[in-house]
Amino acid sequence: MKKHCIDLHETGQFSSFFLDYIAGKAELRPFYSHLPALESFPKAIENKSFSPETRKILCQSLQNQYEGIELFEEEKSSLSQLSDEKTFTVTTGHQLNLFTGPLYFIYKIVSTIRLAEQLNAAYPAYRFVPVYWMATEDHDFDEINYFKLDGKKYQWNSDQHGAVGDFVLDEGFREYLKTLGFIPEVFKSAYSSSKTLKEAVRKYVHDLFGKKGLLIVDGHDAALKTVFKHVIREDLFEHTPHKEATLKTESLESLGYGGQIFPREINLFYLEAGIRERIERQGDRFVVLNTELSFSQAEMEALIEQSPEKFSPNVVLRPLYQEMILPNLAYFGGPAEVVYWLQLKGVFDHFDQAFPILLPRNFALVLDKLTQQKMRQLGWEPAELFGDIEQWKKEHVAEHAQEDIELKAEKEQLAQLFDQRGESAAALEKSLQDSFASAKTRALKILDQMSDKLRKAEERRQHVDLARADAVKDWIAPGGSPQERVVNMMQFYLQDQSFVEQLYELFDPLDFRMMVLEP
Repeated sequence: MKKHCIDLHETGQFSSFFLDYIAGKAELRPFYSHLPALESFPKAIENKSFSPETRKILCQSLQNQYEGIELFEEEKSSLSQLSDEKTFTVTTGHQLNLFTGPLYFIYKIVSTIRLAEQLNAAYPAYRFVPVYWMATEDHDFDEINYFKLDGKKYQWNSDQHGAVGDFVLDEGFREYLKTLGFIPEVFKSAYSSSKTLKEAVRKYVHDLFGKKGLLIVDGHDAALKTVFKHVIREDLFEHTPHKEATLKTESLESLGYGGQIFPREINLFYLEAGIRERIERQGDRFVVLNTELSFSQAEMEALIEQSPEKFSPNVVLRPLYQEMILPNLAYFGGPAEVVYWLQLKGVFDHFDQAFPILLPRNFALVLDKLTQQKMRQLGWEPAELFGDIEQWKKEHVAEHAQEDIELKAEKEQLAQLFDQRGESAAALEKSLQDSFASAKTRALKILDQMSDKLRKAEERRQHVDLARADAVKDWIAPGGSPQERVVNMMQFYLQDQSFVEQLYELFDPLDFRMMVLEP
């Protein structure tokens, strides 16, 4: 594949908040620790404190999580290196979308792997391991229970509740799987051999990326949660994360930036089989919403000590939890993720936890042969793909019209005629000038109506080009959303199983531009 790079400003797809962060705008500097650049990593290494005890817990937890999976040599090497104090991670995270969900899931992981490769080359005294944080504790099933391919939505319906990672791949799922005869073996094998959704996702991510040394971390782990107990206590009893995140959010808002997340007094869910519900303090009791569960402060303190895995962080605390249990230096996220991390700098500072380098994942648009052909017929270059299509249609129709559909000359002549006659008539009776002015307005409106009829006639005559433009726009933004946020990787992988491998050659994790990829 070939690539063309487009400045993100030109795509019209990104908020000014996100673009200002990438540009290193001075007023945003208090909200993060390091610029998103290769040169920032030595300082990030210096700032990162990660105890041998936590590293040991992490390594043992990962050994347990990978039990039953035959590891590639590269994964074994990553696990082995992780026990060394000079090994650090670079991380991305994502939900457990069916069959990887939208393309940007793949882009996130490829960006992370490529950065680890660049860091290993640039700083050979250290080792850098790419990590995928598997968001098994999320409970919004409707966000992840489908994928889209060739414009069709393939959805799994289930009445299960709680953390989606624990959803059982039951008979209903088996029947759903049978309807997907086109899926590649990597998915078929993962889902058919797994009991739960998180087990299946681990297997196919392992098969797709394990040979690059990627490690998969599941934070829904009792041993890892022990590292987080003091944060759980402080969130429940003192609400400090809420205070710190609110202060940073208000500071951002005072600069004209809107926040992405909304901190709560308690930023934890109660988690057990079939349940992931918010905890609220009501009087002297801690209540689990939508259940009959209720705890005194003493009971809650005992639960934290004995079963920390029953507490699941929300979006305010999950980043902190991640950074506490990983020797992590950088996090890859999409535009909204990068923005909400900036709201959390105060939370990190309060708990004396190093804030990672925030990096936007790579952004890409993949063209197919038919779309490229239509672009050539229209005379479009890659940069023109992101323009206003309705404005392009107007200009194209006018430029290729058989006559002036705007009727500019006629309007000028008509206006001049009414103005001249109005002035001369005013000598006879002054009010006649106003009458001629009103008549001019009515006449010009009639010409506008005729201009619209001419335009519509020209649009019918030029319908082939206009249909081509609509087809191209629908390819790059199906349903009005960017391709990478809608289309599943199988759109390209089914035709060419080297699709993911080719991305490694094309992606540069430190090049913050949109890539247009041509096969």
